[in-house]
Amino acid sequence: MDLFDYMRESSQEKESPLASRLRPTTLDEIVGQEHILGKDKLLYRAIRADKLSSIILYGPPGTGKTTIARVIAHTTKAAFTQINATVAGKKDMEQVVSDAKDRAGMYGKKTILFVDEIHRFNKGQQDYLLPFVEDGTVILIGATTENPYFEVNSALISRSIIFELKPLAPGDVRTLIHRAVYDTEKGMGAYNADITEEAEDFLADISNGDARLALNAVELGVLTTEPGDDGKICLTREVVSECVQKRVTLYDKNGDNHYDTISAFIKSMRGSDPDAAVYYLARMLYAGEEPAFVARRIIICAAEDVGNADPQALSVATSAALAAERLGMPEARIPLAQAAIYVACAPKSNSAYAAINEAMDWVAGHKTEPIPPYLQDAHYRGAKDLGHGLDYKYAHDYKDHYVDQQYLPDGVAGHRFYRPGVLGYEHEMNDYLKKIKGGS
Repeated sequence: MDLFDYMRESSQEKESPLASRLRPTTLDEIVGQEHILGKDKLLYRAIRADKLSSIILYGPPGTGKTTIARVIAHTTKAAFTQINATVAGKKDMEQVVSDAKDRAGMYGKKTILFVDEIHRFNKGQQDYLLPFVEDGTVILIGATTENPYFEVNSALISRSIIFELKPLAPGDVRTLIHRAVYDTEKGMGAYNADITEEAEDFLADISNGDARLALNAVELGVLTTEPGDDGKICLTREVVSECVQKRVTLYDKNGDNHYDTISAFIKSMRGSDPDAAVYYLARMLYAGEEPAFVARRIIICAAEDVGNADPQALSVATSAALAAERLGMPEARIPLAQAAIYVACAPKSNSAYAAINEAMDWVAGHKTEPIPPYLQDAHYRGAKDLGHGLDYKYAHDYKDHYVDQQYLPDGVAGHRFYRPGVLGYEHEMNDYLKKIKGGS
């Protein structure tokens, strides 16, 4: 490192954002994530003993993935190299691998490669790393906000240990806020600032476990607030709330939070909980989810989980989808909420869903049976000469508009695909079928 590099790094360290300056350099300085960094846990022991194997750190923003990597950098005797997958290319990786081989050959020294946002690497880039991870040329630390089982090659997954980081608890965020305000070395302590307990509670709550958001708010508040008559900067709830205009939502329309939230939404409607359904609907819309996506899921739930117990549910869901398309946000939230509540409160039956699934499985697993001749089309020229449509019994010519007749092909005759439920309108349908057919 020459003088210019030293001066640049020194300047960056002083002028970097508060969240970066406060990053711990030792394991004991890390706040939260006790489920993987408790003193009896594997990751803590591996870092402490400098016996780390390839790992992938997975979790929401601001939960400490880069922090853990930096602590490893300060703890390990191995060479530590960092690249960001958003800007790194194959040449960068080739250089890392070349340097790692030289260190291993000349000094017997290992190389740890930290790849931030590893999910941004395409398949070819991930495949390039694989043999060097496998033979130990590099020890990989990957960091990602996306579910690695979706975004990282299965071969890399199988050679790594995955550690999931959780959103920080409010108490952990408060600890970091207090450290940010009063630490004179790395924090904002030199500014002679105070933060009220109400402001701490507000930031700890609204950050949703994202420490970076809380620390950015503290920094902005300190730098933009005039001192009072006593010379102190007071961070009140009003001050910090201006620094955080909108609550953070852990939701990515292309990530696993997207799938988790829509799953909870559908299961809440299926489980007849309108309050939960509206809550998850609000979370999705607040985070910017497309109303059309939500509407399609309500339609599916209306058909799959309500079905003929309340046939009107499908009409309500379909109408809500059309209304949401015509209205757009923010008004689209109203018909979507109406439909979600209707579906949640409706009696439930999955009989139609079960019937079509069973029928599809039957068709896939059995030979195609000939349709009985009397059910075949008799309208085209020559059809009657072939016996098509002959002896067909027209239901409306009989009492109650029903006549006993075999409609299934001979090889399927007698098999029941539809088994009506006992709730709502489907109960009436079941009674009607029993009445006209004289059986169960």
